[in-house]
Amino acid sequence: MGKSFYAVIIIFTLLFAACSRGSKADAVTAATARKGPPSRVLLKEIMPDAASDGAVKIAVLVNLMAGENSRQFIEGCVSEGRSMDFTVDAFVSGADEKRCKEIAEGIALADYDGLIFAYGDVDFSYDILKPIADKGIPIVTFEALPYRDGKSIKGLITTFQDDYSLARLSIETLLSLTDNLDKKARIIRVGCEPGITFLDRRAWAFEEFVNKGRIEEAALVKLENTENPRGAAWEALAAILPRFPPGTVDGLWVPWEEFAGGCAEALASAGNRDIKLTSIGVSNDVINLMLRHHDIWLASAAVDPKLAGTVNMRLLAARLAGESVNDTFSFSPQLVKTADLNIGVNLGNISVIVPGWGDGEGLFDNYKWMIDLKAAGEKYLRIPPVPQSAPQAAPQAAPQAAP
Repeated sequence: MGKSFYAVIIIFTLLFAACSRGSKADAVTAATARKGPPSRVLLKEIMPDAASDGAVKIAVLVNLMAGENSRQFIEGCVSEGRSMDFTVDAFVSGADEKRCKEIAEGIALADYDGLIFAYGDVDFSYDILKPIADKGIPIVTFEALPYRDGKSIKGLITTFQDDYSLARLSIETLLSLTDNLDKKARIIRVGCEPGITFLDRRAWAFEEFVNKGRIEEAALVKLENTENPRGAAWEALAAILPRFPPGTVDGLWVPWEEFAGGCAEALASAGNRDIKLTSIGVSNDVINLMLRHHDIWLASAAVDPKLAGTVNMRLLAARLAGESVNDTFSFSPQLVKTADLNIGVNLGNISVIVPGWGDGEGLFDNYKWMIDLKAAGEKYLRIPPVPQSAPQAAPQAAPQAAP
């Protein structure tokens, strides 16, 4: 009697557990159906080649010193990539070409599905990116145009700041804020030897104003030491300032923010506060210097580096998904005025005073599959994929990946 009673209890318990498991499974299935498929499932449908091993893996390589611009660019890449459930590894070379080449070689040998590369001269960019492209890895570049013998890399997408618009905006601002609105303005220009592509384009824009008779170039401050641009700018400008008594120069045009800090400090040290300057580019350090020299440094034209990273990731995703996109894209500049700044402003909140700063709405984000991917990521708790076997040669030379 006792044994039969316990047997019945055990059978009843097992049946109850099985029913419970079934009901829970049914509930999970129903919840999943309501939410739609998770992003990992969608990725295999949208970009089957890239997601064939269960994850879409993107490398971001920035050939700059570790600083605010590189951090902001990487943040844009990483946050946008992760919103689509990509795995994103980011590397900063420290503007060391040998180091950058080593990292690129590691990326070529590792199991990445795409690469975003930022900042590099023509020949150098070609040398390090061609082996990666030859492996069939899609590449998007920012401020780098790989060329060799008049040819670029097949399938490459290149993005740029619109250097002509940046230059024109900063120059027009300088002219509008100087007193000599009714005659040719005498402007000191900062520059260096030809060969740095983005500075060359900006210099050509300045020449347009000279040729149109709106500007007289009072002097060219030619810099040779770009390894220490701030110090080089300070020394070179300080050396020529004694040639220009008060009232003989209307302004100073600085085509790169790395030069502008030294120029502002040289003007302040020499007491030439009647010479006003505008520049190109912005960072947290630049904002602080603009505030420190607010009576000299009037404004800076700039592109949001975080937005550049965001759009580069969207373009790479579109290429992986088989979308037809243009091979080039340029970012329009915005103007940061010193008069609008205060000590609480930084690149993280500058949109409060610069309308539209960082607004990427409508920039390659209207694909239905991209919207679905991001929506799926918001609905599901993302669980990291099962680690794959280590590649034969991972980027050993790369510094620690960005978080």
